[in-house]
Amino acid sequence: MVVAMNHLDLTILVIDENAVRAAIIDEGLREAGHHRVTVVHEVHGIARLIENLKPDVIIIDIENPNRDMMEHLFQLTRSISRPIAMFVDRSDTASIEAAVDAGVSAYIVDGLRKERVKPILDMAVSRFNVFNRLQRELAEARSALEERKVIERAKGILMRMRNLSEEEAFTLLRQTAMNEKKRLADIAQSVVTAAGMLL
Repeated sequence: MVVAMNHLDLTILVIDENAVRAAIIDEGLREAGHHRVTVVHEVHGIARLIENLKPDVIIIDIENPNRDMMEHLFQLTRSISRPIAMFVDRSDTASIEAAVDAGVSAYIVDGLRKERVKPILDMAVSRFNVFNRLQRELAEARSALEERKVIERAKGILMRMRNLSEEEAFTLLRQTAMNEKKRLADIAQSVVTAAGMLL
C-alpha cells in the first residue's frame, strides 16, 4: 500500500483519550487542509473502527502511556499496514524500540503543538512509503533468489538424469516453459518436485 503524499483527501483517524489534546491535533490537521478527520477518545473497540473507517493515516496521542495501553496499541498497529504517527509526553528506550518494531512511522516525544501536526503527518506517510518500498524490494529479491536456486537444482537434475550439459539443461527448461506458456521457475519447480517423487 502506498499512501499519496500531497492529497488533502486523506482519511485520518486520531486516537486520543484527552479531548483537549485531540482538539489540538484536529485543529492542526484542518488548518493544513485535511477535512476527513475522525477523532476517537476510547481505545477499546478501535480495531473494528479501523476496519470500517479504513483510514489512510493514524495519529495516536498518549499523554501518559502505560505499558498495557502501549502493548495493546502496538499489537493493533502490527496488524495494519498504515502510516502511524504517535505523540507521547514521556518515553524510554524500550517504548521507542517497541513502537518502531510495531511499525510506527513517527514517534514524537513531548512535541504536541498544532503547527507541528502537518509536517509530522507528512513525515510519517513518507517514511511509511519508503519502508513499504524497501520491504517489497526485499521480498522480490528473496523471491528471485529462491527461483534461481530452484532453476539451478532443476538444471542439475536434468544434467544427471539426461546426461546434458548445463547449457542444454537450461535450454530444455526454457523451451518447455515457452511451449507450456509458463514461467521458467514454475517448470523448474515441477522438475524438482517430480525428481523428489522418483527418489
